[in-house]
Amino acid sequence: MKTIAVLTSGGDAPGMNAAVRAVVRTACENGIKVYGVVRGYNGLINGDLIEMDLRSVSDIINRGGTILYSARSKEFATEEGMQKAIDTCKKFGIEGVVVIGGDGSFRGARDLSERGIPCVGLPGTIDNDIACCDHTIGYDTCLNTIMEMIDRLRDTSESHDRCSVVEVMGRRAGWLALNSGIACGATSILIPEVPFDIERDVIQRMRKTMLTDKKHFIIVVAEGCEIDVHDLAKEIEEKTGVESRATVLGHTQRGGYPTARDRVMATKMG
Repeated sequence: MKTIAVLTSGGDAPGMNAAVRAVVRTACENGIKVYGVVRGYNGLINGDLIEMDLRSVSDIINRGGTILYSARSKEFATEEGMQKAIDTCKKFGIEGVVVIGGDGSFRGARDLSERGIPCVGLPGTIDNDIACCDHTIGYDTCLNTIMEMIDRLRDTSESHDRCSVVEVMGRRAGWLALNSGIACGATSILIPEVPFDIERDVIQRMRKTMLTDKKHFIIVVAEGCEIDVHDLAKEIEEKTGVESRATVLGHTQRGGYPTARDRVMATKMG
């Protein structure tokens, strides 16, 4: 191959920049021209590409987000959109595409490969939900961010004898909730992969813990459980008498400088 492209697609994840950097550096060291595709598959459709070199990726290994920007492309899923992407590849002489993203991005890479444009996928998603992959780029950073936030919630919960019900990201996967809950010593952890009962797994467990004179609690809920954490906090307060507050951590989980683990893993993958 003489020319390739690299893109980031779907939800951003800390460490994507490290992966982009590694791909560009590897390509340059092997005499391969590399284009950065702006805003994922939309960039392929619209021909929004920039030629990259070593200077364009210097000092980005420590940065969160993605310098190439990211997007979810509905148009790419159409025949017309796919053909536009293929035409762009032919126009720029692109012989292969490196796709950094999650499962949806990988499906796009598969479809593009089936149409004659070879693709390589690097797993970049905080959700850690890619098959045959122990850890995805961004997962470790996100996990540590959640842990730090829950630790802070614990401080205020302990000061007021409260229960904090915390919703974390992960889409349909419970990895972030499970491991952040373990790391923070949560009283209960609810994930979509394991059937649960609020009365048994939350209320009764809290009551049992209260017998030890503990008066503050952390309940971690994966967003894939599709539970309204505000309603859950209200139910907990009504049934246990413990003042309860719900917190949805939201998109702060995606941001921040990538951890050493994510930087090293992304660099090795690229």
